[in-house]
Amino acid sequence: MENSSMQRRISRILQWVGDVTSRSGAAAIVTIVILGFLVTLSLAGFPGRWQTGFTTVVESITLVMLFVIQHTQSRHQIALQLKLDELIRTSPEADDHLVHIEFADDTELINRERGQIAHHEFVREPIMEPTDTEALDEDTH
Repeated sequence: MENSSMQRRISRILQWVGDVTSRSGAAAIVTIVILGFLVTLSLAGFPGRWQTGFTTVVESITLVMLFVIQHTQSRHQIALQLKLDELIRTSPEADDHLVHIEFADDTELINRERGQIAHHEFVREPIMEPTDTEALDEDTH
């Protein structure tokens, strides 16, 4: 029970970090902080320890953000997939085999994709209608 509660808490924190960092204001703040650090670094004569510390902090933040992005994308993808599966189930014309198609093997995915492409190409083919002159010729005969 405690593990599930901890996972939910971590998930909410990761979602919050993802929401906060996806705003344009976050990018502006990061830009200002980096520019401020670069100015301070140049005024101090580019000490090696500062550069190492800055690099370590940036790499750590990058690693954390990698997990934040992966977590939020995975949640969004699952939610979207569930919505699509529900639409497939409720549509009488839909192919029920498409529900959870993401678990199919590659061969089935490729074959279904080719079938969809062929269907779309067939639907898009222009219908051969008689030209105006052909229609006039038929009317005169």
